[in-house]
Amino acid sequence: MHETAYQITTLTPHQPAGNPGLLPTEIPPGVQMVTLPGGIRTLAYTPQQAPPAPPVPMAQPIPAWAKTTALLTPTVGGGIAAAGVGLSYAAPGLIAMSEALWAAVALIAAAAIGVPVLLRIGRSAGAGRGPTHITQNITATGMFGKANGTINHR
Repeated sequence: MHETAYQITTLTPHQPAGNPGLLPTEIPPGVQMVTLPGGIRTLAYTPQQAPPAPPVPMAQPIPAWAKTTALLTPTVGGGIAAAGVGLSYAAPGLIAMSEALWAAVALIAAAAIGVPVLLRIGRSAGAGRGPTHITQNITATGMFGKANGTINHR
């Protein structure tokens, strides 16, 4: 890399000190009045200060919940896979059990309807004298008196 050489102009001894042609407010930015090692004062470009470097991001530790989740993921996935395999092996048995359950429901429904009908048919065939009449007579004396009653079967 090749640097460009700049000429620095200085005051000669017969010129007055300072720069009478420029006021301090007229000096452009990046230029300053400097004193050289020989005592001569002159204008010179000053290096720009580099902006501060952005802070380097620090590596953050992994949270405990993320580690736990990462460790549990294969276990949960394996459990779901095992459940799927188990259900595929159990499917024929589950189908047979559901059919047996429907058969049991049909049997219970038939029994709930059929048993009273059979009992009614059995009573009327065996009795022969007709239906039984039950009468009940209850008497009580006073508002808080003890009640007495009789039941008659005819």
